[in-house]
Amino acid sequence: MEKTVNVRSSLLRLLWHRIEEDDLPGLSAQLAYFFLLALFPLLIVIFSLIPYIPIPHQDMLGMIRDFAPAEAMELIEKNVKFIMNHRSGGLLSFGVIGTIWSASNGIDAVVRAFNKAYNVKESRSFIVARGMAILLTLGMIFVFILAIILPIFGREIGLFLFSQLGYTQQFIKLWDTFSLLVSAIILFLIFTGLYWVAPNVKLRCRSAFPGAAFATLGWIISSMGLSLYVENIGNYSLTYGSIGAIIVLMIWLYISAFIIILGGEINAFYSEKNRTNC
Repeated sequence: MEKTVNVRSSLLRLLWHRIEEDDLPGLSAQLAYFFLLALFPLLIVIFSLIPYIPIPHQDMLGMIRDFAPAEAMELIEKNVKFIMNHRSGGLLSFGVIGTIWSASNGIDAVVRAFNKAYNVKESRSFIVARGMAILLTLGMIFVFILAIILPIFGREIGLFLFSQLGYTQQFIKLWDTFSLLVSAIILFLIFTGLYWVAPNVKLRCRSAFPGAAFATLGWIISSMGLSLYVENIGNYSLTYGSIGAIIVLMIWLYISAFIIILGGEINAFYSEKNRTNC
């Protein structure tokens, strides 16, 4: 028991030290900027593919709406409507190129942050590093689309089966809880892959689990907390006027970036601890 308390205490002290030493606030701001650059090109790609997927775009926004603050969600939906009204083959091509380039810059920022956490330098060539970023980007797009499609089709199948038994309302209540669990599992898998592949260190997949678990829970809790704060306390539109939604979106991306980098620091701590014990 005492040993467990000491480990937790040392973890908190080391994390606080690393937050200052590795300049996590500065890295998070940088990463949030790249997230913003990648967000809308990503939406262009996903929602330009909607004509080939038999799913309404409102349903496609469901997973984002569960976590994003209301003002940020309004900004995202506004841009999605514009995309839907002006989509074309050229727009789709631009979206693919823009997403790959912007997201690869974002992944590069993540890699540098993780390498800093592990105290290693990037030794991979530019081509290898950029290729890894592109593969991670494509993987995230695929997982994101899968995360949207599976709950929608699962809900329709469940509604059909339970309606035959006369338990439609009971299923809807059960599904609301189950869909959040599915989202959490998908987020955990995304973070695990990111923490496992991105650092310039040979790691086992399971060594990425602590940071992935922290990032998943931390991101869900912080996103919901920020949503409640914006809806009930903070009025950014009153303070910043028409750009209030952009400010909320940037705060959300900044918090998300901070949690992702902190998850990498946690993995680095346990990796260093395991090496010391060996």
